[in-house]
Amino acid sequence: MFQNNPILIQLKNKLQKKKFKVEGIVKSTAKGFGFLEVDFQTTYFIPPQNMKKVIHGDKIIGLIEINNNKEIIFPKKLIEPFLKKFIGSIYKKNNCICIQPIYPYVRNVYFYKYKTSIIRSWQDGDWIVAELTQHSLRDNNDFSVDILEFISEKDNPLSPWHVILSRYNLEKKSPMMNFLNVSPDNISSDNRIDLTCLDFITIDNCYTKDIDDALFVEEIGTNKLALTVAIADPTEYIPINTEIDNIAKKRIFTNYLPGLNISMLPKKLSEDICSLKPYVKRPVLACRIIIDNDGSIIMQKTKFFLAWIKSRGKLSYDNVSDWLEQLGNWKPYNNNIEKQILLLKKIYKIRNFWRKKNALIFKDRPEYRFHLSKKWEILNISIENRRIAHKIIEESMISANICAADFLDKKLGFGLYHTHIGFDSCNAKNAVKFLKKYNIFYTSEEIMTLSGFCRLKRSLDKLSNEYVNYRIRKFQSFGEISLFSKPHFSLGLTSYATWTSPIRKYSDMINHRLIKSIINKCSNITPPDNILLSHIHDRKRKNRMAVRDIEEWLYMKFFCSIKNDNKHYLADIVDISRGGIHARLINTGAFIFIPSSYIHNIRSEIICHPEYGVIYINNKIHHQVSDSIIVRLLFINNDTKKIIASLVN
Repeated sequence: MFQNNPILIQLKNKLQKKKFKVEGIVKSTAKGFGFLEVDFQTTYFIPPQNMKKVIHGDKIIGLIEINNNKEIIFPKKLIEPFLKKFIGSIYKKNNCICIQPIYPYVRNVYFYKYKTSIIRSWQDGDWIVAELTQHSLRDNNDFSVDILEFISEKDNPLSPWHVILSRYNLEKKSPMMNFLNVSPDNISSDNRIDLTCLDFITIDNCYTKDIDDALFVEEIGTNKLALTVAIADPTEYIPINTEIDNIAKKRIFTNYLPGLNISMLPKKLSEDICSLKPYVKRPVLACRIIIDNDGSIIMQKTKFFLAWIKSRGKLSYDNVSDWLEQLGNWKPYNNNIEKQILLLKKIYKIRNFWRKKNALIFKDRPEYRFHLSKKWEILNISIENRRIAHKIIEESMISANICAADFLDKKLGFGLYHTHIGFDSCNAKNAVKFLKKYNIFYTSEEIMTLSGFCRLKRSLDKLSNEYVNYRIRKFQSFGEISLFSKPHFSLGLTSYATWTSPIRKYSDMINHRLIKSIINKCSNITPPDNILLSHIHDRKRKNRMAVRDIEEWLYMKFFCSIKNDNKHYLADIVDISRGGIHARLINTGAFIFIPSSYIHNIRSEIICHPEYGVIYINNKIHHQVSDSIIVRLLFINNDTKKIIASLVN
């Protein structure tokens, strides 16, 4: 009756053409169409022709048009572009140049309009840094970019390293400077003690060139040891606010990447002039530490001073460990070096015993080393466990850093301190509630004190449950750097300030200058500012992310043929997300992801709980963080850069 009613037809047409404004984030697909995600439950379809005006991740206002009972988005206003400054590559077709962003989920996007001040004959595959300057939706124009920086040619074997470093705005090469007049011979000896007659030794990796610490031990009476820690002194060659100082201040760290080290200082300084190479006289900042027979440091007898030393030998971790463990054929060069190694081992044992009893120690975790060819191809990945010689050096450096923290606090009241507060009040309550399930009883006030935190960690060590350790770590705060002395809960120490790597860390160089200012009785010593602290945190984060991305890329190259790989691998579950299991392969350290669909094939029966680190199947816990599992690698997801695996039943 009403089917052909002209009034109803007119009303229906009006409703179909009526448009509604909506705000959301653009999500692209591999098939060219996309969606506008308004919230987790609401999305609208964007047809391919409309996707040409936007880029994945753009925050926009769109108009919904109801057409043939379908809701379609027409992008109208750009709120915030997703792409701003980005890494891209040159793509040449029919002698025309275009720029393709290299970014996850930004699929099939090419920019044909560009400007640049770089004079270069662009080649297909060149890597660049570019910036989006015009957006189709904002500027009523085509997309346009500025090419800001050339990174690398396509065929350069180091291009992955350079691209990732450019992504985080990190330096790709060590600094270069001339040091024609710089030499230890030009340094004044007026306030330096000559210790070149003592048997200092260095222990490092066999390939280490930037040697920054040397050690000498002597027995005092029958129940005390005197450990002298001598640290390379680059501040003798680098006055504050000079060009090289500003370079180091910008870089903050030597960046140790798989297969490539990019030093904070020019290598002429870090690997030659400052390096504590054997049989050459070097200026150092030294600390003499008196250690009692029970491993305690007699703080009132600690002394910092400037000195000259001459190392008697560059020893390697592996050789020293082999000799102490009675493996291999290596032997100390002479009786004096043999005596030094044995005394250092004694210090390690008594200091490690003291820290187990009065502070905390970290559990040994394996490290993974990438073996690369001369053409930067990945050959193999090996496990490098920390051995006795590593622990000897670590214990000596920790002792020296404890003394530096005490010295700076007493003499100045400020410095650069590594701190960790343990739990905040909210997470302390959550931790206490969780621990009750395992019959571990503490109050939140108790575990927020240093002594209570140490007792808790020792209780967890006795429990020996990695899942409980994982949950407690989730409740803990992050470490930070402070201008003033505060406890370091994770080490179980009242104060901790590093100064033992000044040719690798600018923060250690700052503490060097502060300690030397005290020794030289300088006046008006000022603390570092908060801007520098923020910069240190930022560079540390970026360096860590660059290392992660390069390792991720190398793992992908290493497992590039996994489609034909039917091997089974042992892995540990390190995290649970809403989508599945994150695990780490034991033999290589590679991180893998197991989607929930490869864990259990009935979606309604599996629940992943990230906050608890467990997976339920049919209301029973089947997997949890710290479990060991057997997996098979399936493929690599190029968008997410994840190695996808499945469980082996």
